[in-house]
Amino acid sequence: MSSLRRTLLFSLLGALVLVFAGGGLATYHMARGEIDAVMDYNLRQFALSLRDWQFAGPDREPLRPPEESFDFVVQIWDDSGVRLYLSHPHSALPSLAQFGYNTVKTSEGEWRVFSIPLRDHVIQIAQPLAVRSRIAAGAALRTLIPLLALMPLLGALIWYLVGRGLRPLERLAHEVGTRHAEALDALPTTGIPDEALPLVQAVNRLLERLDHALSAQRAFVADAAHELRTPLAALQIQLQLCERASDEATRRVALGELRTGLTRATHMVQQLLTLARQAPGADAATPRTRVVLAEVARRSLADHAALARARHIDLGADGLDDRLAILGDAAALRTLAGNLIDNAIRYTPDGGRVDVNVTRDDGGSDAAHCLRVDDSGPGIPPEERERVLDRFYRPAGQAQPGSGLGLAIVHSIAERHGARLVLGASPLGGLRITVGFPPAGAASSP
Repeated sequence: MSSLRRTLLFSLLGALVLVFAGGGLATYHMARGEIDAVMDYNLRQFALSLRDWQFAGPDREPLRPPEESFDFVVQIWDDSGVRLYLSHPHSALPSLAQFGYNTVKTSEGEWRVFSIPLRDHVIQIAQPLAVRSRIAAGAALRTLIPLLALMPLLGALIWYLVGRGLRPLERLAHEVGTRHAEALDALPTTGIPDEALPLVQAVNRLLERLDHALSAQRAFVADAAHELRTPLAALQIQLQLCERASDEATRRVALGELRTGLTRATHMVQQLLTLARQAPGADAATPRTRVVLAEVARRSLADHAALARARHIDLGADGLDDRLAILGDAAALRTLAGNLIDNAIRYTPDGGRVDVNVTRDDGGSDAAHCLRVDDSGPGIPPEERERVLDRFYRPAGQAQPGSGLGLAIVHSIAERHGARLVLGASPLGGLRITVGFPPAGAASSP
């Protein structure tokens, strides 16, 4: 597991080491420049200090060789070019002098040389550049040694400061870790660093969505249990009537009631399962494909043709545009169309009319591909059109049996597809339900 504190510690220490190394290199170059200037000055002063010396004569001894710690090499020639003195006989310096300052490359490395004519002599003072580099490196190292010695202290200080900065996150992690499963209230945002505040806010939004989802799930389970209790109790009563039937005719009637009750209970369970499958997030792995709305409508019309004939209802298509397509879940869209048509047939009186059409709506800011179902039934009062989209809600005075889940399923599927569901009055005298889908790009253009 990666530790943020350890990562910050090593990153900051590494950055400090790089800064110190860069500072040491800069210090070395600056010290080298200053040492070159000072040493060049010393070369000249050393040469000038020898101008009054006598290097030959009966009363003058030659200069003695210097100590080995003496870094300079001295050469002296007379005016005829005869070398009178060489302080280091092993030196690889050239035997001819070039006046002024020069840098000479030899087998022993580079040398800084200063030569000057004084009276009847030529004096040359030379110094290895390695000496100057060693002095500059020592100066840079002496500058860095105190900083390097403070590295452990800097590491401990960084560790403490990083830990102090991460303390609000540790408190937040402890608070989240000690919460029980049902505690979905928002995390506190006071005392949270600005860098961590977006994360806390995102977690709070997630907790809010989870709270809503769990509340909806609990409400769904409670509603389903409540709605299933009545048909199950009725089934128990009908079963008892079958058991107590004294003759075959009574038993046959009781069995018919039992069969009808089972059919209603089965339909409700199927509707509940369908609604659960259409819940938000339930289709995360379902691929979206290009679906032609007219094909969905034709298939649903064919599936409900027998039911419409049994009720003597004129079920037909007012217009199906095969050019209109959307991106969606084909199975869910067939469920949506089937529920709309089934709902219209159930609540339309015998001999009534149900029309289905697929058309393009160019009204508003965006064009929409619409699936529209009209019926000649009693319709729904405007004040109840929003409520009928709730689960298990049925308007008062309904004679037709039902679970109150059909339009709730349609609403859930429409939301998943980003569609707009509108309930209004139909020209046929009943209810008009319009589902407007966003087009599937250029493929759906007429």
